[in-house]
Amino acid sequence: MRRASESKWTKPRRGSIPSSRRFFTRPRFAPPTARFWTGRSPAYNQYNQRDAIDMKLGIALILVMAARAASVPVFSSDVYPVIRARCQSCHQKGEVAPMAFTSYRDTRPWAKAIKESVLRGTMPPWHADRKASAAFVNDRSLDPREIDLIVRWADGGAPEGKAIDYAAPAGSGRGWKLGTPDLVLKIPRFKVPAQGTIPYTFVVFSTGFTRDTWIHAAEWRIDKREAVHHMNAFVRPPGSSYVAGFPQLEFFVPTIAQRRVGRPGEGVFERRELLVGYEPGYVPAAWGPNQGKLIRAGSDIAIEMHFNAAGKDLVDESELGIYIARAAPRERLVNVAVQNMTFTIPPGDPNYRTEASAEFAVPVRVVSVQPHMHLRGKAMEMRVVQPGGRIEPLIQVPRYDFNWQTTYALREQVRIEPGGRVDCFAWFDNSPNNKWNPDPSKAVGWGDQSWEEMHIGFTEIAFDARLDAEKLLAPAKK
Repeated sequence: MRRASESKWTKPRRGSIPSSRRFFTRPRFAPPTARFWTGRSPAYNQYNQRDAIDMKLGIALILVMAARAASVPVFSSDVYPVIRARCQSCHQKGEVAPMAFTSYRDTRPWAKAIKESVLRGTMPPWHADRKASAAFVNDRSLDPREIDLIVRWADGGAPEGKAIDYAAPAGSGRGWKLGTPDLVLKIPRFKVPAQGTIPYTFVVFSTGFTRDTWIHAAEWRIDKREAVHHMNAFVRPPGSSYVAGFPQLEFFVPTIAQRRVGRPGEGVFERRELLVGYEPGYVPAAWGPNQGKLIRAGSDIAIEMHFNAAGKDLVDESELGIYIARAAPRERLVNVAVQNMTFTIPPGDPNYRTEASAEFAVPVRVVSVQPHMHLRGKAMEMRVVQPGGRIEPLIQVPRYDFNWQTTYALREQVRIEPGGRVDCFAWFDNSPNNKWNPDPSKAVGWGDQSWEEMHIGFTEIAFDARLDAEKLLAPAKK
């Protein structure tokens, strides 16, 4: 039987050879004090070799840990430039996002949520499929390197690094993003009730323009973003039938029939022309160089407003800023609605498809596109089909999100030859699997409210400013 003392290591007398039995009582590792013993026995030489190996492994581990620590991105120099470029347009005080990412102190509590969002692809909100769409000037999606940077920062403890003075976000505050407008239309105080359905409401402003005026930009400054579903500003030329007969500077609610009234022989752009719209995800931007929109002398601006109840009484005082061009541009811009208003989505259908097209009679270029559907919207594709049949993709949105209706500005505007067209395909999910579906048991058609549906591919077109806009579109084929 082994004595209790034999289970303990005993330091050998100087110059003696330790008992192998005692020495190997602990078969793998010598005790700490033995690792510094310098005797010459083979047994101790064996331990010296193991000590050397252990030391090398320890040093290697320390170096690996140090390298990992050194490779963790820091906020101030690595992550902040990405946040500033991709996120701060929304994540700043007074903008649509519920929290600001304007400094390390603001951002650090959200590190884990930011990581999860970028891995899911839900933030920054960008729904165009990069591989199947054209390239866009305002692409705010993250590339794989940026995603990896944010993930490693969050996983590494989200350090700040060297503290810096964080600059104010571009266009920060409630001021105008594009500079001081030449004309500001202030919407009268609109009372938004806490509950209930709010119908489309309109108000008309006089521009006071006594001559044809070119506009190089227009910007919405939305007051109560949480309650605004959308706002559209339409140019209404003299003699237009569009919501005609209502007084200026007073709110009115026309019926759908009144909104659809048209004068016989009235042209599309003689009736109304979209100047600028606001929807969730809106980011103001000036139009391209030598491009603008035309407001004829004597025209007024009809503003269409759609509010949603936000659970508390609110008063909205939004404004529209208009920027006058200093010279006539070479190209005029108009917005063509490529739309289908005649569909009926069957109850429970998970993948209902609709189609729409617009054919052009003169050379034009596509400047931007914006898919628009409501809560059952699932996906949309827009493309150019040239006269010979060649297809050029504009955009594919495989996972449409009603809460983020982005206008996608093309990096290279796509030219359409006479006889070419824009095709727009939409898919809807009216099944119980759609968590946003108000009622999968109902058949759904075109309508204003979010529980109804729309299929519109807004397409901004540039063309020779000397041409008549009414000559743009080819006659509808019967």
